[in-house]
Amino acid sequence: MGQYTFVNDADVPVLAEAVVDVLKKVGVFCQNEEILDALEGAGAKVDRKSQVAKFPKTLTRKFVSQLRKECGKPKPLSAQPFPDVGLPRLGTQIAQFVHDYKTGEKRSGNSQDFIELIKFGAALEDGAVGHCLLLTDVDPMIEPLEAAMLLAEYAPKPGATFAWNIRQVPYLKEMGEILGKEDWYTWGACCYAHPLRFDKDVADKFIPRAHTRSGAGLTAMPVAAVTTPVTTAGFIVVSAAEMVATWISGRAVNPDVSLYGGMWAASMDMKSGEVSYCLFDAMRHGFAMAEFMKKWTGMTVNIGGGEYSDAKVPGYYAALEKAYKALTIAAFTGRHPGIGQGMLEQGKTLSPVQLLLEREMSTGVNLWAKQVEVSPNTIGLDTIVEVGHGLDKNYIDRDHTLEHFRNETWLPPITDRSGYTGPEQEKAVLDKFQDKVDELIAGYQKPDVDPAKLAKMREVVDRAKRELLD
Repeated sequence: MGQYTFVNDADVPVLAEAVVDVLKKVGVFCQNEEILDALEGAGAKVDRKSQVAKFPKTLTRKFVSQLRKECGKPKPLSAQPFPDVGLPRLGTQIAQFVHDYKTGEKRSGNSQDFIELIKFGAALEDGAVGHCLLLTDVDPMIEPLEAAMLLAEYAPKPGATFAWNIRQVPYLKEMGEILGKEDWYTWGACCYAHPLRFDKDVADKFIPRAHTRSGAGLTAMPVAAVTTPVTTAGFIVVSAAEMVATWISGRAVNPDVSLYGGMWAASMDMKSGEVSYCLFDAMRHGFAMAEFMKKWTGMTVNIGGGEYSDAKVPGYYAALEKAYKALTIAAFTGRHPGIGQGMLEQGKTLSPVQLLLEREMSTGVNLWAKQVEVSPNTIGLDTIVEVGHGLDKNYIDRDHTLEHFRNETWLPPITDRSGYTGPEQEKAVLDKFQDKVDELIAGYQKPDVDPAKLAKMREVVDRAKRELLD
């Protein structure tokens, strides 16, 4: 539980009873027979015609009681080192669009832009690149396979692709085996079609996850006033009902499966219809729900990271909006997530320029992860005595400052840390980031991949087209 609180202890039983009522009276819509069978075996009331499972109050209460025993007593917060949040890279963002800073154009994800992103990502950090962009120029059912082909051909360290449909997995496994990579795919997040709907694609993927080390859980993305009541109390009840139903389903399928939960709460602007995952009301809903779940079930529900900003164009505003969101999460949960991964428009659009800006911002955040080094050398007592009261000397020209300056100061190569002076200054900085993007892509060298392996992988994709697109 975090440093601040929204939910009074006296209100926890009231909210809990409402969750129990929702699961008994509404239940969950589930388009998977195996899950429905497992829930029925666990004591749920299943209506096969409507594909709805309802949970008797005794079932839910017993389950939550068992969870509390598993979790044990909450440990009090204690001082701990700040975590290194890492640096943004191209992983599995799965952005729908790419932002071209040079032209200001937002384009639907496509194979050519994905190739350029792979070249760019190959120069970042360890050079690993994943399925960061959705390819809208190929059939959706084949899209992860085509993305895998491009990663295999162009990425020095090809990361995983996102399998959104269970039928894609055997082909991705086979392609990974050809390339020498075991289980070369990711399931991505398990997300309800809110409210309380376990639709077929997600439910079908949930089964194998529940049977493996992936665990069973829900990455919830509810929107207040759209998929839950607008009130925080109503948001808590519906979101908690979805989370608990997911956990019960997981344990019904596999009694030994580990459980997890994640929360990306959103609210809607009634004037524009825009949905936000980072504004004050949205964050409040998420923090309150996570706090309630900890108090009621003992389980920690992680709040999503700094990503999913409202900003629609790259720049300081987007980076600082994400940084503030990440800091707010840290304030309420004690866990500081990363700032972001170069995405705009609530995760819909990927910008290489924004990603580089956020990498430089992240190097600043990671200064906090460095413990203070205390030694005669770092204290510099001789220098302190030498400067004295600073009447005729200062620390600027001391050898001690020269020796330690780079290690103790945030020195971003491109970001102007002198303070915002207007759009002209910001444009100059973003232009430099675009130049850096171009430089990294220009320095790309295509990996030497066995053509025979690529040919065999292409055969798998061609077979998948025949078998999946009938």
